[in-house]
Amino acid sequence: MSKKEERTQAFGENGYFGIGIVTPKNEYNIGSLWRTAYLMGASFIFTIKKRYKKQSSDTTKSWTKIPLFHFEDIHDLKKHLPYQCQLIGVEMADNAHWLQDFEHPKRAIYLLGAEDTGLPKYIAQECHELIKIPSVLDRSLNVANAGSVILYDRLVKTK
Repeated sequence: MSKKEERTQAFGENGYFGIGIVTPKNEYNIGSLWRTAYLMGASFIFTIKKRYKKQSSDTTKSWTKIPLFHFEDIHDLKKHLPYQCQLIGVEMADNAHWLQDFEHPKRAIYLLGAEDTGLPKYIAQECHELIKIPSVLDRSLNVANAGSVILYDRLVKTK
């Protein structure tokens, strides 16, 4: 069995996941995140409070392979969470778990904040868990890059 077949089978055994951004500022980042989400095995991506237009950064035409959903606000997203699916916020907060120590739930939706403001506190409080990505400097990553790191971590930990 090839590595690709092993990974495909592992996703079925290890649940499903989606990833999205709250009020994304730059549509280019959504296209980049969509491409990474597709390549890392996500079931879907989403936005809250922002519609998306097709971007040149989505060179794999991910829009033809995994869906993009739009939610009006955090309450709309929570109303549509699948059964027993954990909402995991990604934010540099004191009460967030370090990514390297985090055990990804079988069914998860990862929520990233906007590029310039991060995850608003009122939305972070709605999440089941918060995680943060370690870095050398006390600064945040680009939102599409942060999403890529989270998705890669999930992939290697759930093989």
